[in-house]
Amino acid sequence: MPALHDIAAETELWDAYAQSVFEADAEPVFHWTQYAGHGPGTELLGDPDTALEIGCGTGRALACLARQGVKGTGVDLSPVMVGKITERWAETGAQFVHSEVLDFLRENKHTYDAVYSIFGAVWFTPPHLLFPLVAERLAPGGRFVFSQPPAIPGAYGPQGMYKGGFAGKAMFTYRYSYKPQVWERLLLRAGFRRAEARVLDAPEPGHIGTLLVRAHA
Repeated sequence: MPALHDIAAETELWDAYAQSVFEADAEPVFHWTQYAGHGPGTELLGDPDTALEIGCGTGRALACLARQGVKGTGVDLSPVMVGKITERWAETGAQFVHSEVLDFLRENKHTYDAVYSIFGAVWFTPPHLLFPLVAERLAPGGRFVFSQPPAIPGAYGPQGMYKGGFAGKAMFTYRYSYKPQVWERLLLRAGFRRAEARVLDAPEPGHIGTLLVRAHA
């Protein structure tokens, strides 16, 4: 049975998330993993003039790129988050848009040298719908890169996720988890010419690693 996404309910969830995680005094930072100072950096995007972050969250990664001279656009489902980060990162020149990611990719006809997601929209959007749209928005030779936690062994496809603990208002969304080779097949099927997915080990043995995926238009 497919995941039954309720965008209005998910917007409420991400608005609540925005209120809990946004830090007005945070500085720009770009890293793919959940461990500070661990793993590769912006080099995975190549040398883009333009970049689109889908599910941009706190905007810190896009602000970091913007300060390096990249013309960056970030899309997020939460109007609360977009309002906060538009004000916080105005001086960088980065642009932030409130939109559901599939709607944005369908309606926006711009192309980008790089599209990326760091624990962002790729984790929460059906890949069979998302990936063909990303491929259409990439300039020739452009790169699509994303990271998120790897799948728990034996738990693949859409996985339900409640906000916070298991008490209070039932706010939930779905996240998508697959083996690395399945991610590669999904990308190639969507029209990418090359795809590579792997799990980067955590800096401490036995801790949760990071799924890191790269694809070329």
